[in-house]
Amino acid sequence: MSTVDLRRQGREAYERLAWRDAYEGLSAADRQAPLMADDLDRLARAAYLIGAIDAATGSWERAHHAFLERGDAAGAVRCAFWIGLTLLLRGEHARGGGWLARAQHILESAALDCVEQGYLRVPVALRALNGGDAEAARRSFVEITETADRFDDGDLRALGSLGQGQSLMAQGRAAQGVEVLDETMVAVTTGEVSSITAGIVYCAVILACRGIYDLRRVQEWTAALSRWCATQQDLQPYRGQCLVHRSEIMQLRGDWDDAMDEACRACEHLSTPHGDLVLGMALYQRAELLRLRGEFSRAERYYREAGGRGHSAQPGLALLRLAQGRLDDAAAAIRRTLVETERPEERPGVLVGCVEIELAAGGIEDAQQAVDELDKIAAGFDSPYLRAVAAYGHGSVLLAAGDPEAACVALRRAWTAWHENEAPYEAARVRAKLARAYRQVGDHDTAEMELDAAQRVFEQLGAVPALEQVRELRGSAGRAAPPGPGGLTPREIEVLRLIATGASNREIADRLVISDKTVARHVSNMFTKLGVSSRAAATAYAYEHELV
Repeated sequence: MSTVDLRRQGREAYERLAWRDAYEGLSAADRQAPLMADDLDRLARAAYLIGAIDAATGSWERAHHAFLERGDAAGAVRCAFWIGLTLLLRGEHARGGGWLARAQHILESAALDCVEQGYLRVPVALRALNGGDAEAARRSFVEITETADRFDDGDLRALGSLGQGQSLMAQGRAAQGVEVLDETMVAVTTGEVSSITAGIVYCAVILACRGIYDLRRVQEWTAALSRWCATQQDLQPYRGQCLVHRSEIMQLRGDWDDAMDEACRACEHLSTPHGDLVLGMALYQRAELLRLRGEFSRAERYYREAGGRGHSAQPGLALLRLAQGRLDDAAAAIRRTLVETERPEERPGVLVGCVEIELAAGGIEDAQQAVDELDKIAAGFDSPYLRAVAAYGHGSVLLAAGDPEAACVALRRAWTAWHENEAPYEAARVRAKLARAYRQVGDHDTAEMELDAAQRVFEQLGAVPALEQVRELRGSAGRAAPPGPGGLTPREIEVLRLIATGASNREIADRLVISDKTVARHVSNMFTKLGVSSRAAATAYAYEHELV
């Protein structure tokens, strides 16, 4: 086939978004006769989109020189920008920075007033954002967007708008940031930007929404990204992370088989090129699903592999140790991880594990502190998901502290939130916890109904460890302590006995390792049940009924 035909086929494939065909056609033409600058740029973009990053940077470098030779400084700068940005994203900061500095020098030498001026401001604004100066970054991205508007450049406009949204979110202005990101995505979904920029924006928006636990948007934009990827031949850079997010959403929705398939596909996809950092995320997701299903040995293997790829194995590995009965190891790991995890968007997952492990270790106060922090983060992000997490934590702590009545209220609130989030596993866990609380207040019929509902869900999901816990609860039904005199719970009886010794609320709290607030609640509930209004009257009741 002639060089002219190969070039034509490559260009046509490029316009059809058939990236593999475009790459192969233009490469074949280039072997017969060196391509001109514009076709080299097309070749570089097609290579990038099929994941051939080295070939992409090499072709952009040739295009850069070809543009310079024909006197097109702006075209040369655009190629240098994409080389620099691609290298920076790969962690090659010295080479990437060198190409960006070269591009800046060309612009200054040519004294050009062009849209490329805006492109070269993007890495500078990103450095400010990543360096913690979100306001400076926001101002830069506003100016970048103004440059894009002046030259009517859709790609730069999308990058500037994306950066504004990210900067607002970094300032804690999540609602405003999300609004800007939604507007950015409109331009992407309507085809106003190139495929490389569209992929960058898609992934960045999904990560931003995931960072504030806005799972509704994560689900919506992940689905949109999947549809977008499906329209383009052999598209590589955006499929792997997309599959991980799809797996997380499927897990939450209770589609565990599909979630595992997606996680496995992500692992296979990301293993080439070797060492992709997102592979650690995919391996961790696979380990999480295996842990929930009780395949502990395989789960541990994938947690370790995830750690080897640079992704933290926590809190999953600590929760695995808890499930294995290695409480000391679990507690040490989660406490260390909690100290080391500083970013607000990363702490909720660790705090959730902390609550569960600390309660198992008897650390009610530490668990309460973790729940209080979850509450604050949930309020800051305005996240229904985190509110459900925090409500479950509150209920669990109250139950462990011997206040089943208050626990029932918090847990019922958590169940409602998980039900609205369409999260069957989490909702079933709440029902199992509610069963414990209902038993302690003497409502055994409702407790059994909650256990039945939880068991059905765990059986459908194949959640073996959770299913075993339900069966253990059923087996302990006959051993459940009946309500004490006056309808008092076991914890209330403990408090009453200490009141009878003359102990203050503070002393009772220290003795039972609970908070002063919890003691006050127990005392109030006890006075109501016994129909007394003073500690002296409660003490008399205790002696009368031989509770001391």
